[in-house]
Amino acid sequence: MPGDSEDPNEDEQYHLAVSPEDVADTVLLPGNPERIEKITRFWDGAEEKAHHREYRTVTGEYDGTPISVTSTGIGGPGASIAVEELARVGADTFIRVGSTGSIREEVSVGDLVITTGAVRQEGTSKEYVREDYPATADHEVVSALVAAAERLDYDYHLGTTLSADSFYPGQGRPGFEDFEAPDSDTLVEDLQEVNVTNIEMEASAILTIANVYDLRAGAICAVYANRVTGEFRTESDQRASEVASLATKLLARMDQIKAEAGVDHWHPGLELDY
Repeated sequence: MPGDSEDPNEDEQYHLAVSPEDVADTVLLPGNPERIEKITRFWDGAEEKAHHREYRTVTGEYDGTPISVTSTGIGGPGASIAVEELARVGADTFIRVGSTGSIREEVSVGDLVITTGAVRQEGTSKEYVREDYPATADHEVVSALVAAAERLDYDYHLGTTLSADSFYPGQGRPGFEDFEAPDSDTLVEDLQEVNVTNIEMEASAILTIANVYDLRAGAICAVYANRVTGEFRTESDQRASEVASLATKLLARMDQIKAEAGVDHWHPGLELDY
C-alpha cells in the first residue's frame, strides 16, 4: 500500500501507487483528476490502476495504441512527483493536457496552445538545474501534437508558455484584499512584449525534468480565458484531450518508422502515414 516504503527503487511507487505493469510508455498529465473521464472517452477502453491523493492513473488503448493518464494536481511540485515516479516504472513520454489563460488577443478562448518552450517562473525546476537551463518541448511531441490538431481541424497556436507557482499574484492578478506582488501589475504587458503566448502552472517543470532525464515531453492546453478581452469559458478541454490522445498514436507510429529506417530522430524526410 502507498506509504509502506519511500524507497524509489520499489516497484510500487510511494505517491502514485503504480507499478511497471500499470502504465504505458506515453502518459498524459492533466492536473485535475476529474479531467480523466474527458480524456478516456476518446479511448477504446480504460482501466483505473491506482488512485492515491491527487494522483489517479488510468491505462487503456487509443486506436490500438497503449496509453495512460495520470492526474498531477495543481503546480510544479505535484507534476514533478508524477514524472519522477512514472519514469521509474518505465514511462518515457509525457504530455501535459491542461487549461490556460491566453495573453494574446488573437489566441481566443476555445483555441489550443501547443507549448514549444516555457518561462521557468515556477520554483520546482530550480531544484533540479540552474535557472538559465531552458525548458523546451521535445520536437517529436510538438510535431505529433501539431499533426493531430491539423487532422482534427482544431484551431491551435504554437507558443512560449509562462509557468507560475501561484494563480493570483504570480499571474498578475490581485491577491486577497487586492494585494499586489512586486511588478505583478505589469507582468502581462511585460510578457506580451517578449511574445509569450499563455500562462499556466505545470509545463516548465515537466519539460525541464524530462530534458534533465533525457525523456520526451510536451504540453497542450485549452484556452479557458483571454486576459486581453476578459472572456472566460471552459469549453475546449475535450479538444485538448482528443489531440493529445491522437498524438500518442502518432508518436508510436513515428517511433516505428524511425526504427524501420534505422534512425534515432524524427525528421521531415520520414513520411508519417496516418
